[in-house]
Amino acid sequence: MSRFLFIVPPFMGHVNPTLSLGKALLERGHEVAWQSVEENLGTMIPYGGQYLGVRHKLGEQGHDDYRNKISSKNVSGIESVKFLYEEVLIPLNRYMYRDIKACVAEYKPDVIINDHQLFSAAIVAVQQGIKYATSVTAPAAIKMQQDLPGVSQWEDRQIIDLQHELNLMVDHSVACSPVLTLIYTSPEFFGDLQPKDGYRFVGPSIINRPTHYPFDWEAFGNLKYPKKVLVSIGTTFDHTFKKEFFTKVITALGGQDMAVVVVSDPDLFDTWPANFFVSPKVPQLTLLPLMDAVICHGGHNTVCESLMNGVPLIIVPIAYDQSYVAGRVVATACGIRLNYKRFKADHLNDAVKQVLLNAAFKKAALAQKEIFEQCGGVASAADLLEHHV
Repeated sequence: MSRFLFIVPPFMGHVNPTLSLGKALLERGHEVAWQSVEENLGTMIPYGGQYLGVRHKLGEQGHDDYRNKISSKNVSGIESVKFLYEEVLIPLNRYMYRDIKACVAEYKPDVIINDHQLFSAAIVAVQQGIKYATSVTAPAAIKMQQDLPGVSQWEDRQIIDLQHELNLMVDHSVACSPVLTLIYTSPEFFGDLQPKDGYRFVGPSIINRPTHYPFDWEAFGNLKYPKKVLVSIGTTFDHTFKKEFFTKVITALGGQDMAVVVVSDPDLFDTWPANFFVSPKVPQLTLLPLMDAVICHGGHNTVCESLMNGVPLIIVPIAYDQSYVAGRVVATACGIRLNYKRFKADHLNDAVKQVLLNAAFKKAALAQKEIFEQCGGVASAADLLEHHV
């Protein structure tokens, strides 16, 4: 049996696929561990896995202030890419490098699986001669190499400069493994691309993940409406902007003949409409088969998990890779896209009605589900990792 080490950033969209894949590896008898600055990760990993954590803080203010800085920044488009690298990823990788080196020396993995945004883990793997694979949870980062070569070259320059700073004197980015880069989507959903050697499209990495937080299933079961809609806009989205967004959601869907399940702080408003069910966290993989539509910001995981359950979407992209994902939802006829800055409550109301009443959206979502399943999912990804060893 082999020893695998996942090294992930503190963003649940990047962590969740590794939990499903790690669970599959554990069930095959391997040893699996995770390292991250996400301090709650220790409560999320599958039974038998290890959480190794980090020994140092991200700067003087610590991890919480770092995450607050990310969520409070209202950026979009190319500006969001610049912010992501200069103020988020480069500092994160610089500060984690020392802990990753120490963790690898102690754990002695056969294979490191680095998130594509944690290139410091790839740097350590190359420096220490350890095999590594890369987990790509935001395929738009790969697509950008073809569609926006200037932006891609700028990103590579940031990574190469950090490599030099950390004494890896090579003039190409090592962020993605040239031997095995796992991409959690299908070629069809990904879009037109000539993939590099080593790219493997394995489809969504989904196995039911254990939840360790309260969820009121009894109250949810009391929602006696013909249709159910899930609204989730991710964790890196500031409280101020959430209030503006959910005000439109309330105006659009409050009092309608549908249950609206909202992932948000219940205290965001003094009162919510009677047909709303609000919870700060939800067991999404368990809920999605019960949903008729999903409203989200275009996070790749939520979109793919929805389509894996044949659920169509209304996408309101905000920043980073979300515009690309929204474009793929529209291109595959699985949903409707709205403009985050310009959409009004009646636009959202109309979009939800279209998705719920037009069976073509459901049919397209089910077609993507079938395509995803043909990629093999976690079983295929686990096979590839075992072969890599």
